Amino acid sequence: MKKLGFLIVLALNLAVGGCGGNTPTNTVNTATAGNWEVQFTGGTDQASLIDFVTAFSVTNSGPIEITGFSFINAGKCFANGVNGSTETGNATLITGAANQVTGTLSYTVTSRTPTGNTLTLTGNLTGTSNGTTTTTGSLSNGIVVGTWALKGGAGDPTCAGSGTFLMCQGTNTCTPP
Repeated sequence: MKKLGFLIVLALNLAVGGCGGNTPTNTVNTATAGNWEVQFTGGTDQASLIDFVTAFSVTNSGPIEITGFSFINAGKCFANGVNGSTETGNATLITGAANQVTGTLSYTVTSRTPTGNTLTLTGNLTGTSNGTTTTTGSLSNGIVVGTWALKGGAGDPTCAGSGTFLMCQGTNTCTPP
């Protein structure tokens, strides 16, 4: 009987001791949607003519859903229009103290005409959220600062280059943080 009592006390101790380690987290969810304008610095010749506007959405992290895309000045490396390119991306939005948002964004544009030019953007995202622990907030004042690289797939040396970019949410002009 003493052994059974000891086992019951041991089981209760383990059960009670395990309860303190599961503190619930109060995470603020943040989503973004709408238009973003991208301005590039660097590159030469045709690689310097690639500014664009895009529309996408994402909540917290994962693949971004791209709902619109258009070059402002595509040059000969990319054709504008429905069949001009394919776009993919990924983002992570982390909402911290005072609803400050930080994270990362990657975005890739691959040309269909001409074939195979690939533009890759990778950057750090900042902004603010109006979310709470019970509602999903919207990102505002979003800015992404990072680097870009263009690799020419059709063998055109003018469609290769690299530099930095600034991506601004909405129609507001922005400056790097």
